[in-house]
Amino acid sequence: MAFGLTFVIMVSIVFVVLGVIGYFVSIYNGLISLKNNIEKSWANIDVLLKQRHDELPKLIASVKGYIKHEKELLVTLTKARTAFMNAESMGEKAAADSLISSALKTLFAVSENYPNLKANENFIQLQNRISGLENELSDRREFYNDSVNQFNIRIQSFPDVMVAKRMGLAQPREMYKVPEIEKQDVKVEF
Repeated sequence: MAFGLTFVIMVSIVFVVLGVIGYFVSIYNGLISLKNNIEKSWANIDVLLKQRHDELPKLIASVKGYIKHEKELLVTLTKARTAFMNAESMGEKAAADSLISSALKTLFAVSENYPNLKANENFIQLQNRISGLENELSDRREFYNDSVNQFNIRIQSFPDVMVAKRMGLAQPREMYKVPEIEKQDVKVEF
């Protein structure tokens, strides 16, 4: 009888230990999954930024002849594109992206002053293409921020924080933020 009770206790202890180990493994796997989702969502943003980057020379070329008085705007857009090409880190790319988005908003607003430009088929197609890319970028930035938020919550919650610290995953990620300048209205002068 004592042997049977000892056996049951030993089996119970083994199951409890295996259960605890399994629980911590599932926490670790969940954190790794969230970390990889962040990287994937940034890569998806990067793909769209590259597509927009490739469309900008076409847009600048189609606009040059029409908006000669807006040379500073085209220079700003070209500099922002160059900054994106030279960006190495995620933060640098995000900053360059913000500059490009701001310049594009201004360009599209200023184009209202040029009826011939607004009627140009190439410009309309490029404007629609870039506007579509901007919408997709907005959606992907939101998904990126959701992924970062979920990860940051998990690495700060108990018991996940214990696993995150032990496995070197406790560093919070930074959300994609919109600079204050982009929150301001675009000024269009007639």
